[in-house]
Amino acid sequence: MAASDEPDWPRRAESAGTLRAVDDVVVRCRACPRLVEWREKVGRDKRKSFTDWTYWSRAVPSFGDSEAAVIVVGLAPAAHGGNRTGRMFTGDQSGDVLYAALHRTGFANQPSSTHSGDGMVLTGVRLVAPVHCAPPENKPTPEERNRCAPFLAREVDLLAPTLRVAVVLGGFGWQALLANLAGTGWQIPRPRPRFGHGADAQVAHPDGRRLTLVGCYHPSQHNTFTGRLTPDMIDTVLRRARRLAEID
Repeated sequence: MAASDEPDWPRRAESAGTLRAVDDVVVRCRACPRLVEWREKVGRDKRKSFTDWTYWSRAVPSFGDSEAAVIVVGLAPAAHGGNRTGRMFTGDQSGDVLYAALHRTGFANQPSSTHSGDGMVLTGVRLVAPVHCAPPENKPTPEERNRCAPFLAREVDLLAPTLRVAVVLGGFGWQALLANLAGTGWQIPRPRPRFGHGADAQVAHPDGRRLTLVGCYHPSQHNTFTGRLTPDMIDTVLRRARRLAEID
């Protein structure tokens, strides 16, 4: 593939007929030079505690139920988490908090996920992100977010028969999801809904689809170590998502 064709990779998701086909395009994407350089550098240098690992060091596909009623929207893979394991939210402390909560609230079959072959199964939920590559300092640029947008947009479309709720982890994910939905024809309330833990917003599509966004503080170490986000708080959000999505 010529370098000049690489920025077009995300657009290939627009014609993907299944979520698996979207994932296949994601893992081949090299559209953002800064992110490609960083994810591969991290995989070469490694963290001392992971020297035995062969890092994934590619764009990380979404993970979960292909008939999900709920999506959990993060930010981007962690350099030594998803970028190492090849699975969203697997292998870092944020993921430890999230998967434990998903297990407590009935979305996951086990309380932890350490690698892509560990037997984790999600039911009713799919973990997605506005950006699929680990960014330096956990800060993707707006241009990188926009370039990656077709992946999330296509996933939302393919989940149309079942998707009812989006649990959004943090302000970046909230703004990215609203921008993504607005760019694909969804009607966003005015003034634009603001992020907050427990905040919610209703958006509608001209074809009749409706989606409820529910905000949740990101399960980062900063939030969990300081008590800004507790297990009870994240459980409450996820149980609310189950009710809103009418999951038994």
